[in-house]
Amino acid sequence: MGFTWRGKTSERPVTEGIAPVASGSDSVGEIVGDPDQDLRKFKKQHQWDPFLEVDKLDAVENAIETGDVEKEAAVEHSLLDDSPYPEVRASVKPTDDPDLPVNTIRAWTIGFITCTIVTACNVLLGLRISPIVILSNVVQLLAYPMGVGWARWMPKYRFRLLGHEMNLNPGPFNMKEHTIITMMTAAGSQASYAIDILLAQEVFYEQYFHWGFQIMLIISTQAMGLGLAGVCRRFLVWPAAMVWPATLVTTTVMNSLHDHRPSDPSLSSGWRIGRYKFFLLVAACTFVWEWIPEVFAQFLQFFTFVTWIAPNNVVVNQLFGGFTGMGIIPLGFDWATISAFLYSPLQTPAFAHFNVGAGLVFVFIVCIGMYFGGPDFYRYLPISDNHNYDNTGAVYDTSKILTPDFTFNQTAYEEYSPLFLPATFTMSYAMSFAALIATVTHVALFYGPDIWSRVKSAKTEVSDVHLKLMRRYREAPEWWFLAIFVVSFVLGLIASIVYPTHLTWWAYIIAIVIGVVLIVPVGIIQAITNQQTGLNVITELIVSYMLPGRPVAMMMFKSFGYMISYNGLQYVSDMKVGHYMKVPPRSMFAAQCFAVIWLSIVQICTYNFLRGNIEGVCTPHQAQGLTCPNARTFYNASVIWGVIGARRMFGVGSLFSWINWFWLIGFALPVVQFFVARRYPRSVLRYVFFPTIFGAAGMIPPANIWWLGQWVVVGVIFNYFIRRRWPGWWTRYVYTLSGALDVGTALCIVLIGLGLGLGNATFPEWWGNTVFANTLDYAGTAVTKVLPGDGSTFGPTKW
Repeated sequence: MGFTWRGKTSERPVTEGIAPVASGSDSVGEIVGDPDQDLRKFKKQHQWDPFLEVDKLDAVENAIETGDVEKEAAVEHSLLDDSPYPEVRASVKPTDDPDLPVNTIRAWTIGFITCTIVTACNVLLGLRISPIVILSNVVQLLAYPMGVGWARWMPKYRFRLLGHEMNLNPGPFNMKEHTIITMMTAAGSQASYAIDILLAQEVFYEQYFHWGFQIMLIISTQAMGLGLAGVCRRFLVWPAAMVWPATLVTTTVMNSLHDHRPSDPSLSSGWRIGRYKFFLLVAACTFVWEWIPEVFAQFLQFFTFVTWIAPNNVVVNQLFGGFTGMGIIPLGFDWATISAFLYSPLQTPAFAHFNVGAGLVFVFIVCIGMYFGGPDFYRYLPISDNHNYDNTGAVYDTSKILTPDFTFNQTAYEEYSPLFLPATFTMSYAMSFAALIATVTHVALFYGPDIWSRVKSAKTEVSDVHLKLMRRYREAPEWWFLAIFVVSFVLGLIASIVYPTHLTWWAYIIAIVIGVVLIVPVGIIQAITNQQTGLNVITELIVSYMLPGRPVAMMMFKSFGYMISYNGLQYVSDMKVGHYMKVPPRSMFAAQCFAVIWLSIVQICTYNFLRGNIEGVCTPHQAQGLTCPNARTFYNASVIWGVIGARRMFGVGSLFSWINWFWLIGFALPVVQFFVARRYPRSVLRYVFFPTIFGAAGMIPPANIWWLGQWVVVGVIFNYFIRRRWPGWWTRYVYTLSGALDVGTALCIVLIGLGLGLGNATFPEWWGNTVFANTLDYAGTAVTKVLPGDGSTFGPTKW
């Protein structure tokens, strides 16, 4: 991959046969094509598009019905001269300068350094008792002064290498370089699932397969997703309707950092401050403020004030608690808490917030009914908790049902206890079942014909301005991505069958098929609602039936089936950022491919360094707090699903067999919605997404209504009420505000984690840091019934 002044020759603009497009500050030129045909395609592709205002869809239909060519052309221009969505218009420029340097020494050097350091830090910080992740938005901020400094002080020295002209300083630091740097970090900086597998294997199962297995495992799980992502571009990147709301924050911050002009008060509800100053001001204030709820006054972070009034009242703690209660007054003053589970609420459209809110109400009603009117064993457990319990109300001791070689001991299981789940934990599985089948059903009904047309040909897409601009550049061929997929597939197969993982070749293929089949429907829902339906539960369920009693195989199956889809959609999201920022596809491919492979190696090297040089990693009382909570959870899940198995948990006659009805519920509701929506296409049903209703609520626990409710409230305030009342302000500042809040919070938390967490510093002890902890809710003891302590148990007598 050469570093060139203007990019590779193969990436130079391709202009033959393409309509004139915007360049620099120029506007889009004449649209070439048949307006009537384009509008009919547009109507077909966007008939269920919740982002598109109904009046625009009506205008399209009216233009088609009248048959007026000039009117059709005018409507087409109004929709395609810029993005048809106000969210995108507010965040992405409808112009491009193809002469900006992209593959520069500056971009690759800064990107290489930042992604390497961040990845190594994330592996370390992910082992902490309170894991921390340094996200790409932090690198996005830090890379800006690095790039500007390079442009100012590095000499402008030219030389040739391997036939390419190299320039040490190609001029001002630009947004395309900045995007390449940020996406390199985004591509592989977060610790891989493979790290949790290795920790569970080596620490808890005492299996050591060494470097060869480690490298093949992590590269296969990371790179296979990249290969899949490239093939999915025609479904998830190129269509304008695939907005990917979270990417708009990245693009807005990018534009804010590189555009220092003040705002036009006539267009921003009277505000004059530019985005750049606004971003820096909010980020700085957030950084300073977050020290207060995170360190000095933690009651502002966990503002469950009702439980402070009655700390020993069971019902009060059950209803209003934010830890093991339902948390029905979602109030807090910490952005880290508000964005903890679903990320920034400002980057998600209002209709998605209403869907999530509906799911929270549903879960609350059902869980209250289950707890107070359902089976008796629920009342011996906290109402909301993600621990597994035995029939004495203690946390389930998985070691009691394992043989010395970590296989299932049926006799010990019968002598010990069945496994009990709290009310919300039970519902989380039910909602996960419903979310998965609802995702497939919803996408098949509402988007199936569109997907099929793109399977047959990528040329059926009606080009918005951004796709037209990107067609100036040569695409990265699909066979490049397919080659990555095939090589990664082979590496994963070798790791699975050569080493004693107990994962059979046919089970490995099934895991891959799950990820391949479901990535598009899951991606479509995420691209629209900003919510992803997780495949972790379904992969656990399937492998539990296929390979019972094989916990390591269960972990491998889950990692391949879930992570190739999860990672693939992360790469797709990054590709959408590159699409919006007009980064040449082949440059994007080079950056992502390099980052995925290189950072996989960095993760393994960091992992082995920590395991070999820090004593007691993953032990409960490790000196630096490296207790590996994620790996421990991964291990417990492998025991529950890989040892006890889904048949005993959810099979016929089991305690929780009833939740299988949610497969039917998740299938039926989108079907009913589809047929009613066809009768009333402009009704509120076009904004209903049952995958989102079920999916977000399925995060309870570890979240609860107190955590997710704050997210819904903030999102509705900004993206519904403020957007309607002050549309100019919302358009100009809301995504900048989101990015500034995220960056300021992330910087603060990273410094706290590095400075206080790893140094074992203690937080100030006073009422504001202890009041929330002196409650039944925090202790997990807000239960309606308690055993007398005479050795009696609850639940069935036989299992």
